[in-house]
Amino acid sequence: MTGNAFHRSRAEMLQERPPPITSVGIIGWVRANLFSTWLNVALTLASLALLSLILPPLVDWTFLEADYTGAAGKDCTGEGACWAWLDQRIHQFVYGFYPAEAYWRPNLAVILLIPAVGYLLFANLPYARYGRWFSLAYPVIAAFLLVGGLGLEVVRTDQFGGFVLNLVAGITGIVLSLPIGVLLALGRRSRMPIVRAFSVAFIEFIRGVPLITLLFVAIILLPIFLPREVSLDQLIRVMVIITLFASAYMAEVIRGGLQAIPQGQYEAGQAMGLGYWQSMRLIVLPQALKISIPGIVNTFIGLFKDTTLVIIIGLFDILGQARLLQTNQDWLGKVDYETFLLAALFFFVICFGMSRYSINLEKRLDTTRR
Repeated sequence: MTGNAFHRSRAEMLQERPPPITSVGIIGWVRANLFSTWLNVALTLASLALLSLILPPLVDWTFLEADYTGAAGKDCTGEGACWAWLDQRIHQFVYGFYPAEAYWRPNLAVILLIPAVGYLLFANLPYARYGRWFSLAYPVIAAFLLVGGLGLEVVRTDQFGGFVLNLVAGITGIVLSLPIGVLLALGRRSRMPIVRAFSVAFIEFIRGVPLITLLFVAIILLPIFLPREVSLDQLIRVMVIITLFASAYMAEVIRGGLQAIPQGQYEAGQAMGLGYWQSMRLIVLPQALKISIPGIVNTFIGLFKDTTLVIIIGLFDILGQARLLQTNQDWLGKVDYETFLLAALFFFVICFGMSRYSINLEKRLDTTRR
């Protein structure tokens, strides 16, 4: 090819064009995930048909035909849900028996929880150094706000209830179960016989006993074996049991991550002259925790939902408050489904948020993606 012909061919080359609209964006996602094969097409159409049968009557009952005003259940005369109780009982649903004049305290604790969690979970936030110190101090701040003291009126823990009780027990268990689980996982792999035997015995015992049994032991049997002058708060006992129960499962999740780390990583730490704890902190544990993210978050979600078991031992969490409202004479027979539906919505929002963050964190830490 001569030089002139080459230049003419370059001049006649087509310009770069955008990809077809059917392969990118929402249309591309739908085509690739819902209609990529005949089987996917059949499953998609079957799912749409099922949703068309379920959603219209559900929307009608929940919103369109619902009653929103009224002083008692007798005022709900429609065919749909009865939401008239919300303006009268929602505070009990959320706060339990917490004093009404002190609602600002759990509200402020929840508001402060957002930056406290944010600085732990997200990078590149402004004032990150000070924010992490705030995150470390938050448990003390929250305990001061919720319980009181030092100028604030003391609120007994038996007044805690509703969703506040679930949040307090769940967040406490989540915060404490991870470090305890790490120590138990390391202890189970330790070469020291006493440490390994204690870790194995603790994990196997806790995992072999139902949580509800441990709660009964903490509430009913434990005070019998304590001296009369020693008294442990009921809510504290519950939080301790929930934390220990979750820690045993967390230990096994993290142990699985540790076993997935190649032996060469341990040897690399030794070759660099690092001690055991330095090697674990800088090399092994970060990789093991990254591998274990799905299992860790799954344990967190299970722990948070297990807080509803406190109703068995007489603590009125959000499900306990739902049952109280269902047996109230003013609303008897009118709110059997509505209260549980609202409780399910509370839990779904929290658990779905944890699940989505887990997925995003996995993508951010995935070193194989380009």
